[in-house]
Amino acid sequence: MVSLNSFLPARYRKDVTVIPVVRLHGAIMAGGSQFRSNLNIAQAAPLLARAFADKKAPTVAIMVNSPGGSPVQSRLIYKRIRDLAAEKNKKVLVFVEDVAASGGYMIACAGDEIIADPSSVVGSIGVISAGFGFTGLIDKIGVERRVYTAGENKSLLDPFQPENPDDIAYLKELQLDIHKVFIDLVKDSRGSRLKDDPDLFTGRFWTAIRGIELGLVDGLGDLRSTLRDRYGDKVKMRLIAPQRGMFGRRTPGVSAGMAAEALAGMGEAGLNALDERALWSRYGL
Repeated sequence: MVSLNSFLPARYRKDVTVIPVVRLHGAIMAGGSQFRSNLNIAQAAPLLARAFADKKAPTVAIMVNSPGGSPVQSRLIYKRIRDLAAEKNKKVLVFVEDVAASGGYMIACAGDEIIADPSSVVGSIGVISAGFGFTGLIDKIGVERRVYTAGENKSLLDPFQPENPDDIAYLKELQLDIHKVFIDLVKDSRGSRLKDDPDLFTGRFWTAIRGIELGLVDGLGDLRSTLRDRYGDKVKMRLIAPQRGMFGRRTPGVSAGMAAEALAGMGEAGLNALDERALWSRYGL
């Protein structure tokens, strides 16, 4: 005889464990637009809130696939995960896909355990700033640039002026402050699991196999197999997806009055895409 229990949705059945799954994917950047969505606290917060709101779930699974980006947004996402885990008394399992490096690894540290594929890339615990200098180009094309400031340091690191050693020294001070925040976060979250290796906080990155030896990763595996091993064959994974409008994803139209704004947004999205491509390519992806 078939039990009526078998017709109930998984979340209402006593014999089935449902694990909410949040996927955090992409370069970590503040903002975003209708043309491009970035990984940041504004994008991640609603998904995390819904995942941790499941009272019956013993664990929240988070899939991370990110080459890094904004240290501020990375830490905000990390802190939101840890705050919700403490508030809702839930364990957090982080599963690394292709890469959890730099800010992506910072987010992964929010997990009570970090599980990765053997070929996943992890680490890159460091800080980087990059840009271009256009002084030769501006001279070549015969453009005279005029800049007026109130405050002697207002034009710090201007790409249209020659590099100033004092500016570079100041930037390095900022990077060291941010790097220390990153190092302290990793030490606090990983604790005694971390090995004493001189390369650990130099910005170097490794496969997950080496990551286990260094204490950056707890185990090798994938989401489905790990959850089935821990919660049985009947475990169900419930992906927490972004909310959609009544008729699916809303795509705003472009009227004559919105044309300039839309073109500007497309230009910004194109620049963001180049930035993101550069982040991924650093890890061979």
